[in-house]
Amino acid sequence: MTSPDQRTARSSAATPSGRPVPAGPGWSFAFSKRWAGYLALVIVFALVCCALGAWQLARRAEARVEIDRVAANFDHTPVPIDQALPSLDSFDEDDKWLPVSVTGTYLVDEQVLVRNRPLNGNPGFEVITPLELANGDIFIVDRGWLPTGSGQDSPDNIPAPPAGEVTVSARLKAGEPTLPGRGAPEGQIATIQLDDLQKTLDEPTYTGAYGLLASESPAPAEAAPVGVTRPTPDEGPHLSYSFQWFVFAILGFIGFGWAVRQEYRNLNADDPEERIRADERARKKAIAQAESDNEVEDAILGSGR
Repeated sequence: MTSPDQRTARSSAATPSGRPVPAGPGWSFAFSKRWAGYLALVIVFALVCCALGAWQLARRAEARVEIDRVAANFDHTPVPIDQALPSLDSFDEDDKWLPVSVTGTYLVDEQVLVRNRPLNGNPGFEVITPLELANGDIFIVDRGWLPTGSGQDSPDNIPAPPAGEVTVSARLKAGEPTLPGRGAPEGQIATIQLDDLQKTLDEPTYTGAYGLLASESPAPAEAAPVGVTRPTPDEGPHLSYSFQWFVFAILGFIGFGWAVRQEYRNLNADDPEERIRADERARKKAIAQAESDNEVEDAILGSGR
């Protein structure tokens, strides 16, 4: 706080011509509409950054949930399908990757290929084969991945599934949405849309989830398509991104404070007290520069010895 003596000194200070030096405007400019507008922009910027940071934290939480699902379900002992899926349209997302055991007969004539399914950078297809249970219900099984053929837009060979009754272990996964405008030639589909498959089969079909093949008994006569591998636990860079957004929000206020301070110094440059502070800053800067120059000189001389 400025003391009475300092205020007297300020009012009595004079220029070289002898005229009194007028006192600067102080901090009054900071309450103007212009700076209030700047502050409002900084607040909006900070709110946007905080929202983006919270969104990244939510994305990380989703990734952590998926990692926990894989850890809990992927290697679980297979459970009967009617235990995991009590009705044809039921599915609990917490049961994703849970192996189920189901016995039935593959409907090879109803088999279709899901197009545009790359694996390790290679184009290919997934083989979808309906499995008919003893009660007539149908469970959709994804038997695995096959590469695109050398001379056509389909695999060179589709390994046949086991004939007759087969017991399948498959990991559950929710069906896929329809992609508007995405078509496929006959015998192929664009997505694993279970409701669409049910309409094609025209039989009671599990539409809550389908299965990614883990094993078949008896084993097929020829090697089965490439099966699903355990997902790598990776929560992504969401935590670091959220930290960066929160830092940006803080930096907005720091930048605003710096701008206010610079404006104060510019508007009060002729104020005696501000001139004293400016001279002190210049003196410290000169000392720091001199020390830096001495360190550089010592380093050069030291390297020459």
